[in-house]
Parts: sequence; C-alpha cells; structure tokens
Amino acid sequence: MPATKDARLNLRLNQDDDELIRQAAHTLGQTVSDFLTDSAIDRAHEVLANQRHFVLDEETWDEFVALVDQPARPDPRLLELFARPQRIER
Repeated sequence: MPATKDARLNLRLNQDDDELIRQAAHTLGQTVSDFLTDSAIDRAHEVLANQRHFVLDEETWDEFVALVDQPARPDPRLLELFARPQRIER
C-alpha cells in the first residue's frame, strides 16, 4: 500500500511553463502532481548526490587523506590514448 501523501507544495508559474508541464505529464500518462513530484525528487537526488556529509573516525580519516595525497599513478590506457594523433585541429 503506498504511503499517504499528506505534505503539500504550492507554486506559481507562467502559462507557457504550465502548458509544457501538462503536456509532458500527459505524454507519460501521469497526473501533473505525479509528474512534478517525480521530476522534483529526481532533481533533488541529482543535486544532493555530491553534497553528502560523511563522518570518519580519526584512523580512517588519516588513511583517506594519505590516499588522496599520493601522486596519481599513470594509467597506460590513458597515456596511449593521449599519444594518438588528434583528429580535430584547433
């Protein structure tokens, strides 16, 4: 059984945006409410994906910092790729 929807958001938008959203919802066979909810949740996940807060104990933090501070190891595949002649001239 789906969770009860008891929260509410209100928004104002111009007529063109309203028509665009209604058309997109109709195309997907969704209500405007479901379309906006799905779209907003997807965007929220996208925005927050790289903004997560994480906590490490001191030992793990020190290990993490040591790994980040190490110089990058060359990847032979990338070296080979960048050694190829460029097809597009600048």
